[in-house]
Amino acid sequence: MNFEPVVLFFVLGVIAGLLRSDLKIPGSIYEALSIFILLAIGLKGGVELAKHQVGDLLVDGLIIVLIGAVIPLVAFPVLRLLGRMSRADSASIAAHYGSVSVVTFSVGITLLGKELLDFEGYLIVYLVLLEIPALMIGVILARHGQGQVRWGKLLHEVFFGKSIYLLAGGLLIGFVAGSEGIKPLDKLFFDLFKGVLALFLLEMGLVASSRIAALREYGAFLAGFAVVMPLFSATLGTFTGWMLGLSVGGTFLLATLYASASYIAAPAAMRIAVPEANPALSIGASLGMTFPFNIFVGIPVYLWMAKTIHASGG
Repeated sequence: MNFEPVVLFFVLGVIAGLLRSDLKIPGSIYEALSIFILLAIGLKGGVELAKHQVGDLLVDGLIIVLIGAVIPLVAFPVLRLLGRMSRADSASIAAHYGSVSVVTFSVGITLLGKELLDFEGYLIVYLVLLEIPALMIGVILARHGQGQVRWGKLLHEVFFGKSIYLLAGGLLIGFVAGSEGIKPLDKLFFDLFKGVLALFLLEMGLVASSRIAALREYGAFLAGFAVVMPLFSATLGTFTGWMLGLSVGGTFLLATLYASASYIAAPAAMRIAVPEANPALSIGASLGMTFPFNIFVGIPVYLWMAKTIHASGG
């Protein structure tokens, strides 16, 4: 299979981790790379959003968010009943899978560029919106029938954590500036995007290789869940995108969003809201298994699904 070059950087990182290489990206550089990616995606989404009437997107946005909320509600009973996991761990993992991965989304955009397929740029707005209900549902599921939730601290973490703050900030700047106003920044944020993403994926490969042990320790069930759940979510996203009249590229990206699992915003929020949950399980599943699965297998499959449903008319 002819992988995208940026994906091969992820492979390079995984191999380095498994071979216990001393390769390491300094924390300050990793932080700068993540800030760049979040801002670049937000800016691109804002520029595209400026081309549309915001009111026209409200109904579609509501539908996308409501259907996206189904994902953690399905994941929780599967983890709780079939996996026999604790309420806290089940809720935390469900929140990770209801939330989204900006890096997986970025790889999807890169593939569309290679395939010469356009997509609705305003989908990046939904990348921001989908984070919030999943995290809230996760907390409610974890705390149902128990004590008080520190909602103030949780809401601050969700809305002002790095991920959502930078995505929303970039979105606002891109929307206000528009395509003409943002041109002086094109070479920095848009032309260099794939190169920065490649370096980020190198680091993600190193991190993912260190999380695989957690999956081995807790059995085959969680590993199976980490593969089956994104396929279910992607199917949900494919039908939703087609139903809303999105393009092939837009349908594919929505499926990719639904299928992705958060390992940035969700771990931070769950650490505050559900401290008794074991982060090795949620991060091990989302980053150690689902992220590599999506990169190598899932994303090509989701593109095939989008092309197929549009070719067949549903």
